[in-house]
Amino acid sequence: MDKQKSIDLLNKGIGDELSAVHQYMYFHFHCDDQGYDLLAKLFKKIAVDEMMHVEHLAERVLFLEGEVDMTLSANVEKVHDVKSMLEMAAKMETQAAEDYNNWANLSSQNNDSVTKKLFERLVEDEEEHFERFDDEMENLKKFGDNYLALQSIERSKSFSSE
Repeated sequence: MDKQKSIDLLNKGIGDELSAVHQYMYFHFHCDDQGYDLLAKLFKKIAVDEMMHVEHLAERVLFLEGEVDMTLSANVEKVHDVKSMLEMAAKMETQAAEDYNNWANLSSQNNDSVTKKLFERLVEDEEEHFERFDDEMENLKKFGDNYLALQSIERSKSFSSE
């Protein structure tokens, strides 16, 4: 096994995951500000999941005696429209699953079965995240602006009951 090849792949994953954390927290802040509590919570929950991915990837880098690279792979895009947020998030998750599938195969070719398994677990998580975003896009398509209005109404109810 060439440790450096594995470390390089793992660090690419760390950069992508850190970028996702920042992007999803940006979406969380804006959904929360607009009163879309359910979507805000979804973005925050998935950002936390992505932080856990960073931790798992970093632990593997350190086990392989490498240096953890905490450099973001992309800058946060300033998106305020919920539909665009969901589309971007779904695209990010699809790309992550594809990358992790490829990197699992490369890890296998590099005779690093532990890194391969880690990437395979991440594929499952990213596909689950995609499914959540896809469901929200379907809700938005089906119910339109009413879907977002209902989220704002729910927030108003919670404030009036306090």
